[in-house]
Amino acid sequence: MSERSTTRRQVLLAGTAALGAVAVSGWGTASASPVRDPFTLGVASGDPWPDGVVLWTRLAPDPLAPDGLGGMPRRVVPVEWQIAADERFRHVVRAGVEFARPESAHSVHAEVSGLRPGAEYFYRFRVGNQLSPVGRTKTAPRPGARLDRFAFAFASCQNYPEGFYTAHRHLADEDLDLVAFLGDYIYEGSAQGSIGRGHSPAAETFTLADYRVRLAQYKSDADLRAAHAAFPWAVVFDDHEVENNWAGDHSQPDTEPDQDPVVFRQRRAQAFQAYYEHMPLRRAQRPSGPDIRIHRRLTFGDLADFHLLDTRQYRDVQVAGDARLDPSRTILGAPQKEWLLRNLAGRTARWNVLAQQVFFSQRDFTAGDADSFSDDAWDDYYVERNLVRDHLARASNPVVITGDVHASYVADVKADFEDPASATVATELVGTSITSGGDGTDQNSGDAVQLRENPHIKFINRKRGYVRNVLTRDSWTADFRIVDYVSRPGAPITDRARFVIEAGRAGAQQA
Repeated sequence: MSERSTTRRQVLLAGTAALGAVAVSGWGTASASPVRDPFTLGVASGDPWPDGVVLWTRLAPDPLAPDGLGGMPRRVVPVEWQIAADERFRHVVRAGVEFARPESAHSVHAEVSGLRPGAEYFYRFRVGNQLSPVGRTKTAPRPGARLDRFAFAFASCQNYPEGFYTAHRHLADEDLDLVAFLGDYIYEGSAQGSIGRGHSPAAETFTLADYRVRLAQYKSDADLRAAHAAFPWAVVFDDHEVENNWAGDHSQPDTEPDQDPVVFRQRRAQAFQAYYEHMPLRRAQRPSGPDIRIHRRLTFGDLADFHLLDTRQYRDVQVAGDARLDPSRTILGAPQKEWLLRNLAGRTARWNVLAQQVFFSQRDFTAGDADSFSDDAWDDYYVERNLVRDHLARASNPVVITGDVHASYVADVKADFEDPASATVATELVGTSITSGGDGTDQNSGDAVQLRENPHIKFINRKRGYVRNVLTRDSWTADFRIVDYVSRPGAPITDRARFVIEAGRAGAQQA
C-alpha cells in the first residue's frame, strides 16, 4: 500500500474515531436522551463539475429500522457541511447548512459550487456535536483545458448475500479521479445466502420502506463506505434497483401485482425515490414519481467525456428471435437517443466514453450455424445498437464500458459484427461483478463457444473485482483487477489482465 493510500485511509477513519462516542442531546430540541451516531451510512460525493461537486449523507442512527426512517424522528434536522483544501480542515473554503427532512429519509444532497477546477478537497458533515467521517473528493478540470492523465475505475453488481465487499476495500486504496458505478447497486430479492449476509428485509422489496432499508443495509458495509468516501462517484442504475429485467413501464413476467403497469409505475416511483435518497446525485436527478433523468454527461478537461446512459426506463420490452430486428425497437427512447447522437456529433474530448449497463457488442451463445442472443442486452435492439455504433465510429476514440453480466470481457466493436474482417470502430470493456455470482471462476464451459462464435471478443474472465483505467493523450490502459474469493473476507487483489487502446486506433491489445 502506498503512503498516499495509507494517509487517505487514516483520514477517512478520523472523523468517526475522533467524535464517534459523543452523543447529541436531542435534534434541535431539549432532550435528556442521547441519540446514537447518525452517520452510520457514511458520506459520499458525486458528479464532479469544474466548480463543484454534490456531497451526500443520510442521517440514520438505526439504519435497518423496518419503517425505513432510519431511527430518526419525524422532524426537520439542520445538517452543517464543510469542504476544505486540507484534510485537517484548517483551510475551510466553503460551508453551509442543508435541512434533512423526514419525507426524504433525512438524506442530504449539498451541491457545492465556487471551487477550483481539477482540485482535491476534503469534506464532512455535522449534526449537533456529532461529526461525520471525512470524505475526499475532486473537481473536474475545465472543459477544453489540457489534461494529460485521468484515472478512474468502474464497477457493478454487488449482491450483498453473495459475498463480502473486499473489492471495494481495495478500490478505496487506488489513486483515482472518479468511480463509475454501472448498476445493480442493490438486489431486490429475498435471498439470505449462506455467509451471514442475508437481505433485510427478508422479502422482496416493494414499498418505499423496503427499498430504504435495503439500500441502507448495503451502504452500512464498511468497505463500500470507504470506497465512497475516497473518490467522487458517477452512478447509474440497471434493473435490480427496481426489479430484475424490468423494461419501461413493464415488470418482468411473473404472478406479482405489478404485472399491471400502473402498479409497476408505483413500485418504480418508490424504488427511484429511495435510490436518489442514497446516492450522491444532483437535484437535476431528483425523481418525479416514476420518472427520473439519470442520463447525463460529465467532462474532464479535453481528455474524457462520459456519456452516462439509461438503458431501462425507456426501453421496449424484451422479445425473442427475429422480433429483435424490428427497426422501431428502442433501448434508449427517442429523446435520450437524440441527446446522445447530438453529443457525439458535437465537440467532444479526446476519449469518448459510453458508461452504460448491458452488453453492447454482439454475443452469440450457440455453436454452429444457429444463433442465440441475450434478450436483455443491446442485441435485442439490433437496429438501434447499430445506429449508435455507426455514430460512435465517427467520434474521437470511443470506448463503451459495461456492467451487468458478472464477468470481464474485452471486445472489438465491429463495423459489421457478421463480418470479422470489417473495421473495428470502437472498444467495449465489460467489468465483472463486485460479488454477484459468488466466488466465480476463470471461465465457464460456455465461454469457449462464445470466443469461437464471436471472434471480436478477445477476453473473458469470471472472477470478481473491478476495472482500473488510466487515460493519457496517447493511450487507455485497462487493468482487470480481481479477488479470488468473496465468500469470506480478506482476499488479496491481483491484476488478471491488462489491455491497452492506442489513441487513434480502435480496439484493445493485451499488454
